[in-house]
Amino acid sequence: MPQVDFYILPSADPAARLNFACKLAEKAWRLGHRIYVHCQDAPQREALDARLWSFRAEAFLPHGMLEEDADAPIALGLGDDPGSHHDLLINLALSVPPCCARFERIAELVVSEPGIRQATRANYRFYRERGYALQDHRLSRL
Repeated sequence: MPQVDFYILPSADPAARLNFACKLAEKAWRLGHRIYVHCQDAPQREALDARLWSFRAEAFLPHGMLEEDADAPIALGLGDDPGSHHDLLINLALSVPPCCARFERIAELVVSEPGIRQATRANYRFYRERGYALQDHRLSRL
């Protein structure tokens, strides 16, 4: 059963979720994990792709669109099939993806924008009802 971590970011800006997703993906990748980032829609995925290319000037984060490179260490996807990924799911969608149970860890990124906050509360209830181990991390800075 997955461990679910809720990262509560000190921002109302939805773009903060993308920036933190880059940080989290980098840390997990450096620890040897494979990451599936579940995006809400194509524009969000394109924005995240652009951020991953420019996230760190001194380092490249190996990533790709799941449909184009299913074996990418950091795969950006839209659908319900994360391919062979099962280590870390970073959920940027506003609902829980059906494939969530196959991951060891799930990261939900929360900002104080009302729509996102409400959606992640619903996600929290979903995970709690299924007995997943839940942990929240209130970040004081990004």
